[in-house]
Amino acid sequence: MLQNLLSFTILAGLLTMLPGLDTAQVLRSVTIGGKSTAYATVAGILTGVWIWGAAAALGISALLVASHIAYTTVKWAGTAYLIYLGIKMLWESRKITHESVQAKIADKTSSRKAFNRALLINLTNPKTGVFYIAILPQFLPHEFPALVGGLLLATIHNLLTLIWFTMMIYGASFAKETLQNPRVQKIIERASGVALIGFGIRVAFEKS
Repeated sequence: MLQNLLSFTILAGLLTMLPGLDTAQVLRSVTIGGKSTAYATVAGILTGVWIWGAAAALGISALLVASHIAYTTVKWAGTAYLIYLGIKMLWESRKITHESVQAKIADKTSSRKAFNRALLINLTNPKTGVFYIAILPQFLPHEFPALVGGLLLATIHNLLTLIWFTMMIYGASFAKETLQNPRVQKIIERASGVALIGFGIRVAFEKS
């Protein structure tokens, strides 16, 4: 069991450090809304991973592999949502001012919105489900029921993710004043919008 857990930890750690959609979300959140919004985004990502881990352990996400219709439905839902968010960010970047930046920082609902957005992005990314159904069964400890094992591995993945993103969040916090400059915010928002549209297009053209 320990060997399986160690092997999965190494693999999950390497995957966590690869830049991707989750990294883009967290960096945007910490610059737009500060630490609380960034951690809300991380919480959404972690919740999504737990759900995928449980689904993979129970065999539910195997539908994404076995059913072309299920995979295609999730894929296009994710594509549409990512492109919608990207366009929305590009459009709203025109309205960024010093006052709007301060309002976002003080907005008590921004954390909830960040959590919901990150969770939905995670759950509508079929590649996450395919990864878990393809990789997770190989590392499931036989000493536990499948669901418990799946949640255990997802928790290991989440602990590594939390550590990595915490380092990223606190690193970005050192440049807080610069990052909250309206001009910098516009650049970040537009770059994030283009990145989300790019990720959406990539998801659309990826094969199951």
